[in-house]
Amino acid sequence: MHPDQPARPQVSGPHAQPGQPRGPLRPPPPIPQRPPRPEPPVRPWNRDRPDAPPPQRPRVEYTQLIPVDRGLPPGARWPTADPDMHRPYDEYATRFIPRISDGVTPTEAQPSGGASGTPSLAKSSGRMAIATLTSRITGFAWKVLLGAVASLGVIYDSFTVANTLPLIINELLLGGVLTSVVVPLLVRSQDDEDGGEAYTQRLLTMATTVLLLGTVLSVAFAPQVTGLLMAEGGGGNSEVATWFAYLLLPGLLFYGLFAVLSAILNAKQIFGPAQWAPVINNLVIFVTIGLYAILPGDPTLVPSRMSEPKVLVLGLGVLTAMTVQALFLVPALKRSGFKFKWRWGLDARLKEFGGLATWIFAYVAISQIGMIINTNVLTSGQAGGVSIYSNAWLLFQLPYGIIGVSLLTAIMPRMSRAAADGETKKLVADMSYASRISTVMLVPISAVMTVAGTSIGVALFAWGKGELADAERLGQALAVSAFGLLPYALVMLQMRVFYAMKDSRTPTLIMVVMTGVKIPLLYLSSALLAPQHIVLGVMMVNSLVFVIGAMLGQVWLWVRLGNLRSKRVLGVILFTVVASAAGVGAALLVGMIVPDALGATLQAWVRLVLQGVVGIGVSFGVLMALKVEELKPATSRITRLIKRG
Repeated sequence: MHPDQPARPQVSGPHAQPGQPRGPLRPPPPIPQRPPRPEPPVRPWNRDRPDAPPPQRPRVEYTQLIPVDRGLPPGARWPTADPDMHRPYDEYATRFIPRISDGVTPTEAQPSGGASGTPSLAKSSGRMAIATLTSRITGFAWKVLLGAVASLGVIYDSFTVANTLPLIINELLLGGVLTSVVVPLLVRSQDDEDGGEAYTQRLLTMATTVLLLGTVLSVAFAPQVTGLLMAEGGGGNSEVATWFAYLLLPGLLFYGLFAVLSAILNAKQIFGPAQWAPVINNLVIFVTIGLYAILPGDPTLVPSRMSEPKVLVLGLGVLTAMTVQALFLVPALKRSGFKFKWRWGLDARLKEFGGLATWIFAYVAISQIGMIINTNVLTSGQAGGVSIYSNAWLLFQLPYGIIGVSLLTAIMPRMSRAAADGETKKLVADMSYASRISTVMLVPISAVMTVAGTSIGVALFAWGKGELADAERLGQALAVSAFGLLPYALVMLQMRVFYAMKDSRTPTLIMVVMTGVKIPLLYLSSALLAPQHIVLGVMMVNSLVFVIGAMLGQVWLWVRLGNLRSKRVLGVILFTVVASAAGVGAALLVGMIVPDALGATLQAWVRLVLQGVVGIGVSFGVLMALKVEELKPATSRITRLIKRG
């Protein structure tokens, strides 16, 4: 045998060939061991069983999710929000940032800052929460203050209609595509050789051009645009609204630039300026309302002059607030190292999302049609309908904005990951859990809002020049629509599930059905109800449409995903309804002891505090007595806050 030739293995046994030398048996190759299957998670209702498996160790994730604010740009509270204008497709703007790993698992304690001195995610999130809360409070406060100095009448209606126009046009021009397509690509472009600077310059050039063209055209056709939102012969004043439109529509440019610049800063993980800019905006509006209050005159008595001082002060003041909000981001953008120059042409990466952008644009267009008809019907009723509706809707969605989004923040990343990994069971489990948490937190609040709605309206809006009748109507509109709070939250959740599955078609089709149901009901309300009650009908129609949307989304998800664990959700709903009924009974009883001699406003405040504390306290007390597991996240969070305090 040649010395370089390898020796043959020695084979023995029945399979040895003739002439082969016999030798020891070769050991068989090792059989690969399959990894042990993870134990199923222990459900809350199975924890007491003796055969329950031990709790599963959480899976190590190598990405951390930073969700964007839904609805308006982060912290922005102008123009007035509308149910048709919330954007669940913002889920596409979710960014997955690589987690820095030094051999420490995510379950272990992390230092507050890294080697580079950057603040921890917890600290950054805390600062953003403070900024957002401050923005919400100041944004709502200036709306209440404007109602006090201008009343919920023609001026407030005309201002609200004009103030909504930049939002509608921006959504059609840029909003949906910016959120769903451009923002994710901003993050991807950071892997370019230039760190994404060329792509960002091209994006800013394109956005500025589109916004400038849209601003010029919208100002030129301001009377026609205003006419779309206002009904002829109704309680609104289209001429005053057109005056405000001429003054506020130039804000479209700054409103859109604020959204684009916020996206650029967020992609660079600079969040503070975009969160605090709306607070600066609100402070400028406070000054504007103060000047409006001390000026003499009544714009509704001079329908032939746009130079009325009150109109100029309010319109130009809010336009200044829009401008300051956008310019507030420029220094932070410069400090980040970004240098702007005009760069024309489309980036080839945008073609990748062409189909997605088409469905998103369809969603936006359909929702804006519903919003236009919604406002048109409101202006056909008694003066003050638009302002009453906008403030009632703001109060309606406030519990979801503060409580619902906060509690569901932890569940949304898990749903997105489960959908991306094709793990349908985990996706369904997380969606079911999110639905149950929404139920136990929002149903008691909506029940108390039904009882105390009138007191809320009078307490907040029946002072200054605010009329008691308008404040009572606002409270009644809130009370008759409060039943839609949970369906609204479920619709938002279901939409995000579809988008987590990268399905932009189904939410658009659901929006088509909801809008198709909403429009005839709106016109029916206008035809059947007295002018002063049209706003009540519109609010009730909105809530009813959310009920239909929640049912349709649930059926659609059942077809797509199979068993949705609906029995558990229905059981929690039943328990919560029983607890809320007890809370409503207690709130009604305590409301009877408030004497009428206190006066309308003081009586409303006393009744609101008593009914709110007693009603919600009894509701959650009953839920705790029933040992509803879904209440634990809220109670544990409150306990932690108390311990920190």
